[in-house]
Amino acid sequence: MARLLPALLLAALIAALPAGADAKKTTWLCKPGIKHNPCEPGLRTTVYSPAGQKRGVQNVRADRPRKIDCFYVYPTVSDQKTPIANLRKDPEIRSIALYQAARYSQHCRVFAPMYRQVTVQNVAQAGNPPRQTYGDVRNAWREYLRHYNHGRGVVIMGHSQGSFILRRLVAEEVDRKPSVRRRLVSAILLGGDVLVKKGRDSGGDFKHVRACRRASQLGCVIAFSTYNAPVPANSVFGRTREKGMAVLCTNPAALGGGSGRIDPIYPTQPFAPGSTIAAGIALLDYPRPTAATPWISVPGSFRAHCSSAGGAHVLQITPRAGAPTIKPSPDPTWGLHLTDSNIALGNLLAVVKRQAAAYAKRHH
Repeated sequence: MARLLPALLLAALIAALPAGADAKKTTWLCKPGIKHNPCEPGLRTTVYSPAGQKRGVQNVRADRPRKIDCFYVYPTVSDQKTPIANLRKDPEIRSIALYQAARYSQHCRVFAPMYRQVTVQNVAQAGNPPRQTYGDVRNAWREYLRHYNHGRGVVIMGHSQGSFILRRLVAEEVDRKPSVRRRLVSAILLGGDVLVKKGRDSGGDFKHVRACRRASQLGCVIAFSTYNAPVPANSVFGRTREKGMAVLCTNPAALGGGSGRIDPIYPTQPFAPGSTIAAGIALLDYPRPTAATPWISVPGSFRAHCSSAGGAHVLQITPRAGAPTIKPSPDPTWGLHLTDSNIALGNLLAVVKRQAAAYAKRHH
């Protein structure tokens, strides 16, 4: 974990990748109808109080029909020993899809391409990654639009390396194309330092795709990196050196501003045992209850607000009602990066549900 490339350098490397990757057919990690799909789990959920008392079991059911899609790009997770991963669906790849994307299957059909990512072990020595890293995702997006979208609304979502790639994809393949932009329900780009002009909700990475400021808003972006302590001056996330720009923070519990309670949701299945990311998750020292259901939910465990203290724009969270204090991993500069996607998953799902309804109403 300590050798992971700082986020700004990784973003610069991805931005520099040529766009002309070879257009091979996509290998799908998640797609409706494929066998052993990690993005179509059971949804039954055991609910706990922030202090760990069991409250009951929810028989969560997916929307029928699911009227929108989700296009997901996973973060740096591959433990392959080469600088660039191949398209093998290793256990850590399947685990990250379960943790970060699968619960959205409540409201959307999930499409997640495999891509030749910069690996965990070698990202610091990546130099100039080959063009395939961005090209695989771009080609998968185009394949999705050609063969599977059929005019449906779509949530684009990712984390970390996935969000850095999607910042470019949304800028080039969505923001500039009105016919595609009309299909964008929202973009959920976590742990990826989405840029806006200072004091504004757009004008950085995107011209037309603005920050989400209400739950029924469409064609907008939700972005944040999570910390629970003062952000170090050399933090990996929340800062930019680009003149006139700021890192976007949108609080999923209070999109219009202010603070709100956030609702963690996690799978009960342990993250791929023996993987680097599993070791990083263990460093968080965040005890979660065990349950016989596929999911646990601990609503109201933290209060969250967007903070700009010390020049870092991040989502600051504080435990409440007996919830534990999470430790940063791998060190304070990273904050709670490894739990960005789950710490407010309940809130994000609620927003997506509202957005899906708004999209259906608009396109009725």
